[in-house]
Amino acid sequence: MRGMPGGPGSMGGWSTLRALNNEKKLEGRKVDWRVTRRVVRFAYPYRRDIGIFLVAVVISAVLGVATPVLAGDVVNEITRGGPEAARTIVWIALAIAGIALADSLLSLGQRWYSARVGESIILDLRTRVFDHVQRQPLAFFTRTQTGALVSRLNNDVIGAQQAFTSTLSGVVSNAIQLALTAGVMFTLSWQITLLSLVMLPLFILPARRVGRRLAEITRESYELSASMQATMVERFGVAGALLVKLFGSPADEAAKFEVKARRVRDIGVRQAIYSRTFFVAMLLVASLAQALTYGLGGWLAVRGAVSAGTVVTLALLLTRLYGPLTALSNVRVDVMSALVSFERVFEVLDLTPAIAERPGAVGLPREHARIVFDDVTFRYPTAAETSLASLEDVAALDRTAGEPVLRDVSFTVEPGTMVALVGPSGAGKSTTAMLLSRVYDVTSGAVTVGGVDVRDARLASLRDTVGVVTQDAHLFHETIAENLRYARRTATDDELWAALDAAQVGDVVRELPDGLDTVVGERGYRFSGGEKQRIAIARLLLKAPAIVVLDEATAHLDSESEAAVQSALTAALSGRTALVIAHRLSTIRAADQILVMDHGRIVERGTHDSLLAADGLYADLYRTQFATAR
Repeated sequence: MRGMPGGPGSMGGWSTLRALNNEKKLEGRKVDWRVTRRVVRFAYPYRRDIGIFLVAVVISAVLGVATPVLAGDVVNEITRGGPEAARTIVWIALAIAGIALADSLLSLGQRWYSARVGESIILDLRTRVFDHVQRQPLAFFTRTQTGALVSRLNNDVIGAQQAFTSTLSGVVSNAIQLALTAGVMFTLSWQITLLSLVMLPLFILPARRVGRRLAEITRESYELSASMQATMVERFGVAGALLVKLFGSPADEAAKFEVKARRVRDIGVRQAIYSRTFFVAMLLVASLAQALTYGLGGWLAVRGAVSAGTVVTLALLLTRLYGPLTALSNVRVDVMSALVSFERVFEVLDLTPAIAERPGAVGLPREHARIVFDDVTFRYPTAAETSLASLEDVAALDRTAGEPVLRDVSFTVEPGTMVALVGPSGAGKSTTAMLLSRVYDVTSGAVTVGGVDVRDARLASLRDTVGVVTQDAHLFHETIAENLRYARRTATDDELWAALDAAQVGDVVRELPDGLDTVVGERGYRFSGGEKQRIAIARLLLKAPAIVVLDEATAHLDSESEAAVQSALTAALSGRTALVIAHRLSTIRAADQILVMDHGRIVERGTHDSLLAADGLYADLYRTQFATAR
């Protein structure tokens, strides 16, 4: 903040350039005082640190004006001469040195408090947004662009943090520095001060044109960079890399990427030239203003109207006048940019989770819990109920309610029994299972476990009671041990091995060089489909739920893998209540009850033998699979 206007470290130069970049996209926006009040409440816990930080900023601004004044006094003492002047000069020099030392210490203090406040705000915002997003329903994630959501946690959070560090300190410091500098300059010589300010429009007006052009190419650069990032994420993922190798051409992919990268390079060169032109213009105008100050001031000094020291003081103060002036001329854009970032973060925090724990929620019974679906109807929530337009990159969210995917579904699963859901694709089988674990909530009717509506149950109790193995068993890019302990954090290594052995995958893990510490790779791609399923079953066994939901757990597996997974499932289902969704009807012959679904309704129910004898939809599905298998 002490730099010469136009220098690389100039606060005024950089803030002006940044403001010009943001000005166009903020056109027409007004300060939302509700957001402002919310920001103040959010900053309240850090009021002490912010207060100390601002006091340091004010003192630093005062010291910055004091140094040029003392420098002028040195010149006046030199002009006066004599032994008294020599002693005075020494004392003034010591004072300047003391001010420099104090200013350095203040600078360190400012940076410490700035970092403390800024990083604390980032921590609070990121953790709150991350926790809030995790509580959103599945429909939110199926609609939201992942990159846009991650941007809220990164770019917008950092933009909000700058409100308390860069913007707040800049406004306070520049305002104090401008008031003190202008006041001292007008006191010393109003004529020279006015002449110096005449040069300011010669910089501001051309700079705005350069800034707008720079903003245009910067936006294009951001768009191209985002496109390149999206390309890299797609191509560098395991599935994308495999697709390129099987069907694409690496050379063609590289050529398409190079076109975008080359354009980014060209824009980078133009950005560098525009930026340098901007700062050279600022430096030139400031130098011309200084030349005028020396010229007029020298003429007045020769005539005895002002002292030589006053001319030096004015010239030095001028270097501290242009930066604050240019920065404050764009303070609205800086403030609006910070508020927009806060607004975008608050937009996510204000999205009410569709699945929430009700006041007075109760625990579910762990033993002998009967599952009852009572006249359940369900439609998927609209986009307006679960998402944000800005996260979907659309102008407005669709509010049209879709048709129910489940209609009047009623059935009971007795404790310790297995009920299977079968039917053609899109019949509503997986959706039915999701209602039990509250991935979604029913539109009407009720789902109860042990007589307790799952909507009235504590979420932690529901998660402990109901365990799910899906068709695509997801493993995080972490070690096998960490993936297993996701079910139970306190599990010992012996318990992990016992779960793996019960899931028929312990020998596979023992053969790995790092055993339980083996990193599974993105989405578990280091393992076959059957091995991933068995690790997921081991995770379920470690959780030891009273109710098990198997959603197509053996689909898309070869015969050998299916046999191994079926053996693991036998251990998983032993003594537990089970709701099984099956595509391969041969796997659910022993079910206590089979429910046949079609178009969101239960159209048949019974055992395997009774349904075959009824010669309905189940019999048709069975004959089709049997004929295909032959």
